[in-house]
Amino acid sequence: MTRLLLIEDEPGLVLTLSDRLRAEGYAVEHAADGDTGFERALEAPFDVILLDVGLPGRNGFDVVRDLRQREVHTPVLMLTARGQVTDRVIGLKLGADDYLTKPFEAAELLARIEAVLRRAGRAAPGPTRRHRFGDVVVDLDRAEVHRRNVPIELAAKEFGLLCYLLENRGRVVTRDEALTHVWGYEAMPTTRTVDVHIAGLRQKLEAEPGRPRHILTVHGRGYKLVP
Repeated sequence: MTRLLLIEDEPGLVLTLSDRLRAEGYAVEHAADGDTGFERALEAPFDVILLDVGLPGRNGFDVVRDLRQREVHTPVLMLTARGQVTDRVIGLKLGADDYLTKPFEAAELLARIEAVLRRAGRAAPGPTRRHRFGDVVVDLDRAEVHRRNVPIELAAKEFGLLCYLLENRGRVVTRDEALTHVWGYEAMPTTRTVDVHIAGLRQKLEAEPGRPRHILTVHGRGYKLVP
């Protein structure tokens, strides 16, 4: 399994990134400050390091510089709120392999991780075919859904909509987008069709369908699946 060290001090971002990266097949370890992250990177072999710049203790620039001085050549992708060219240049000159400015889309982060792994001659994990959120497990290979180990019967379009939400987990999916990708251009459904199917999924998969925790409405925009 591809091992990834996430050195980041924002709890919300750590939770979001860790969930998404694990869902993509990475083994994720987290360090909340620069000193701890530096020590872990020395002690254990990782395939890639995601490194925030603004860290307690050693900042990200110091971490990547000190790692390279200690002959640690693990690919480093720096994450930062700083967007100035000079900051990017400093990070790259100190030994970072790539640089991503916050806020960013998870899809771009995943693509950049895969790119630095390719350049380093390492393989990214294959796409996972088994997903979990709450007490629900979705096995795409078998087209099966279980909740608390009990099989759940979904209609074909309910399953298709659930798969599309899983593919885009953490991102808002508009009703029009769902109609296009799940029902297709020629089916001529209405936006109400999406609402009805979302309600059906919540009824079958949420512990409290009236107060969903995972299949969320983003008012005025669409729906979002939160693992």
